[in-house]
Amino acid sequence: MWSDNETSEDLLGFKVHADLLIDVINDETILPITIGVFGDWGSGKSSILQIIKNEFENEEYEDSLCIYFNGWTFEGYDDAKAALLNSILKELEENKKLSSEVKQLVKGKAEKLWKSINWMRGAGLVMKNIALPAVSAYFSGGLSLIPYASQKLIEFGIDSKEKLIGKLQSAEGVDFFNSLQIAGKETVDKTNAVADFRNDFEDLLESTNFKKLVVIIDDLDRCTPDRIIENLEAVKLFLNVPKTAFLIGADPRIVRHAIELKYKTDNISYNSDDKIKNDRIVSDYLEKLIQIPYNLPKLSDNEVETYLTLLLCKKAFPIKFKDILKKYQDHIKEDRYSVFGFGNIDGVLSVEEISSLGNSITILASSAKIITYGLKGNPRQIKRFLNTYILRGKLITIAKLDNVKLDILAKLMVLEYSNIDLFRELYEWQAKSETNGFSTEIKEIEDLAQEFNTDEIVSKYSVNWTKGDVVNWLNTEPKLADVDLRDYYWISRDQLSDSISASSLLPKEIRDLRTKIINYSSEKNLKGIITNSVKILDESKLKILIGLFENEIQKTPEEERIHLIFIELILQKALFSIDVYLKIIKQMDQSRIPSHLSSKFKMVLKSNPEMEKIITELKKDPKTKICKSLNN
Repeated sequence: MWSDNETSEDLLGFKVHADLLIDVINDETILPITIGVFGDWGSGKSSILQIIKNEFENEEYEDSLCIYFNGWTFEGYDDAKAALLNSILKELEENKKLSSEVKQLVKGKAEKLWKSINWMRGAGLVMKNIALPAVSAYFSGGLSLIPYASQKLIEFGIDSKEKLIGKLQSAEGVDFFNSLQIAGKETVDKTNAVADFRNDFEDLLESTNFKKLVVIIDDLDRCTPDRIIENLEAVKLFLNVPKTAFLIGADPRIVRHAIELKYKTDNISYNSDDKIKNDRIVSDYLEKLIQIPYNLPKLSDNEVETYLTLLLCKKAFPIKFKDILKKYQDHIKEDRYSVFGFGNIDGVLSVEEISSLGNSITILASSAKIITYGLKGNPRQIKRFLNTYILRGKLITIAKLDNVKLDILAKLMVLEYSNIDLFRELYEWQAKSETNGFSTEIKEIEDLAQEFNTDEIVSKYSVNWTKGDVVNWLNTEPKLADVDLRDYYWISRDQLSDSISASSLLPKEIRDLRTKIINYSSEKNLKGIITNSVKILDESKLKILIGLFENEIQKTPEEERIHLIFIELILQKALFSIDVYLKIIKQMDQSRIPSHLSSKFKMVLKSNPEMEKIITELKKDPKTKICKSLNN
């Protein structure tokens, strides 16, 4: 299995992105700067940020400080801005790069900043809990007095509406009220809290003698919309001072959505034309917070094949993997465009070692193009694909499915992940096949694909089977025409829709018994099968088996053979049989039931009185032939 966590081990060739961003940060003329490392979920953002973090830990960056945070860290705090500021100050105070003398100096300067943070956090809590609109309307000084009023409320320990009302109603109420109405000029200090904090923070950084402070905030897109905005605003309002660089890892779609929610841009109109969207407003706001958006590209076909090769080698050859990785790094220095495959690992792995990986590994590597198409070149999705493949391989062993071949499983999984609709269509073909899991349709399509006769495929089937990647998949060995696909789909049943019949998703024992009963050669043969096989099943398996026959009879109520199966089950008093059959009779069009079965019903009634329920139900509609036959 492969870990789904971020890593500084570069299997994607992403160090080039990290080096580029470090080069930007090292340009002191553009600091302060905020860089957005943007990409979809699982695109490799965290790995790039980890590489950057590790680079700044090298000796050449002794004069720089890099601090790494996960956006989730601040999710539980009442004020994300204060939590972020707190964390940065704490990291600065405790940093090992600082001498004891400098640490003492930093600690002294940080104390003032701690107080500012506590004040801002307290003010935020008070305004949140006491309701800002009500307070601002109540005090004659208006909004300009709020910072001062907030400070006084904090001093009195008031952090809720109830405490405020209680204080006003107390004996000290008048004096307390008057204390909140100090002249406007006395409130100026705290209205400049943001500017003061930035000046003090800049002074603090100067005292550390660091040339630059690099702050990495990863997984911002996993926070709630409010927290996303609070963290971005904290960076812009409080920390955007000389010698600082911030790297924000996030999915830009989530950040844009957070801005839309926070500021309700759907209600904003800046043009008389109602058709004009407010995307520009969101973009403008985002541009003010993040100066350089760096969007990670999706992996190309060659990069996916290289990534698959490295992941498989890491699992199969952990001891030699360091040498393999070195070989890869040398390869991309000379040629970053071509595939780094098993053929490039000469001198590290022997032919026997590569062969030991098996055909399934070759299939995965050679299917890189269609995997890229299906998984959109997403590294995390590729890892999950491989993890699912390994899990299913273990399931094959545990379930003792000896006939299942891993290379065929790998090929089917490529179709499953790249085009789930075609995967399900193939399932339906083999499920309804009279040849038990073998699809005549896939045989014909494979033959046509080999001749690249796509017009015929479109004419007989669907244009979806003619897309270039799918045709390549069809022509990839092993072919599926002569493969019983039932066990493969049983392994993959979590990906099949509820509407698909469950018959081939069952354990082999039940499937084989169902086939044996459906294909009985005579009524005597049917009786023997049910006596020797069905009646010895435990209740859960028997219920499943009878459920399969229920599906069959609902599809073809005129089919005598299926009715005879239920009649024999009832005759032998098999559990569930009478109740299920009665339910079917009530639901079906009784005019489609063969009338000559009446003699069978009457015969069973002599041995099993429960049959009377069925006969009574069938006699309710005098227009049906079965009713008339029973009454004769």
